[in-house]
Amino acid sequence: MLLPDSLKSYFQHFKLPELASHKGQNGKLLLIGGSELFHAASKWSLDVASQFVDMVFYASVPSNNELIRAVKGEFWNGIVIGRDQIENYVTEADVILIGPGMERNSETETVTNSLLQKYPHKKWVLDAGALQMVDVNLLNENCLITPHHAEFERVWKAVFSESEIDESGLELSQLKDLSTRLQHVCILSKGLRDVVIQGDRLELIEGGNAGMTKGGTGDVLAGLVAALYCSQPVFSAAVIGSYINKKAGENLAQKMGPFFNASQLVLEIPRTLWTEISALD
Repeated sequence: MLLPDSLKSYFQHFKLPELASHKGQNGKLLLIGGSELFHAASKWSLDVASQFVDMVFYASVPSNNELIRAVKGEFWNGIVIGRDQIENYVTEADVILIGPGMERNSETETVTNSLLQKYPHKKWVLDAGALQMVDVNLLNENCLITPHHAEFERVWKAVFSESEIDESGLELSQLKDLSTRLQHVCILSKGLRDVVIQGDRLELIEGGNAGMTKGGTGDVLAGLVAALYCSQPVFSAAVIGSYINKKAGENLAQKMGPFFNASQLVLEIPRTLWTEISALD
């Protein structure tokens, strides 16, 4: 997959860390995720984000925090915090990613909606469990949501109270209507063809392969776009993240066919992004 001309401007305007910058100026991300049932999901988001931002603050259930501490030797640029410390770090973080690995339950619903209601002007990325439990009336133009088809259907029904969704694939008109109704929330709709839409802005991202059906690739994408959103505009972060996630999967497929996993995708993504940026010079 060659970088389409329509996407080049996003990479040409990619904001790189400045030479004179110091720790903290190139992004601070708060990741709220994980559960006793889903340990690995938030770890994939955590690992990819830590390669792009200066600091990741991580909050999960106690058993999952212990898991993260156990692999601290591989995770240098982060701080593990308790759930009771979340609000202290919400104010400090540039972006809050909430949802990877969170279960669809009342706890997720309470945490997600109480924070969104209290901090509507912060920059949010909602994925997985949090997206499934969010009160859609709390979403706004500062929010980026990353639904697959079933999650989109849930949000659509919550907004429009309609059950009819085109099963052949999401209609662009539906995505546009949803973004507009939700105060121009940015939507990254995941699939064989990703769609990024915010109001009247639209980009289609092709690519990927069968290897990316593995569990965890969506968590990698969520961590990537959240990290990019720390320094890039939300629409650009979604477009670049979608393209690079798919391109990295294609690069892995050239070497090992469909036989790679989310952890390998995490490592391939920074190389892929730097190659695309460098090729524009």
